Amino acid sequence: MNKVIIFLAVVLFASCSKDPVRTRKCADVICTENFASVTIKFADKHGEGIAVNKYSAVNQRTGDTIRTASAAISNTIAGVYFVVDDGWTKKLSEAGDDIKISGTNPGTGQTKTAVVKVKGGKCACHVEKISGPDQIQFD
Repeated sequence: MNKVIIFLAVVLFASCSKDPVRTRKCADVICTENFASVTIKFADKHGEGIAVNKYSAVNQRTGDTIRTASAAISNTIAGVYFVVDDGWTKKLSEAGDDIKISGTNPGTGQTKTAVVKVKGGKCACHVEKISGPDQIQFD
């Protein structure tokens, strides 16, 4: 009888977790087959989209430089860059990560940066923008 009680105590203790994410069942989440991405537009002083030099997007929590599968698709809108897409969902935190975006205007040499907060997580279906600008405009 004591062995059964000890066994049950061990099983109950082992099944407990201090981390609520680990106890959540991702199988309970129903996801769509959509592919989400977060974009940003670089614009000149007149608001027209422009291609920039030295574009970068860096996750400030992890230090990872973000390169997206979506970026391989040719841009149909001038100056629009894919910051992060669903390929990064599991690498982002549920609370949200700050992504530092920067680019240099090839005509003036001016560099501008902005921070966009995006979230994902272990059980997230898609990346989601929490805050930050939609456009970075050069002077």
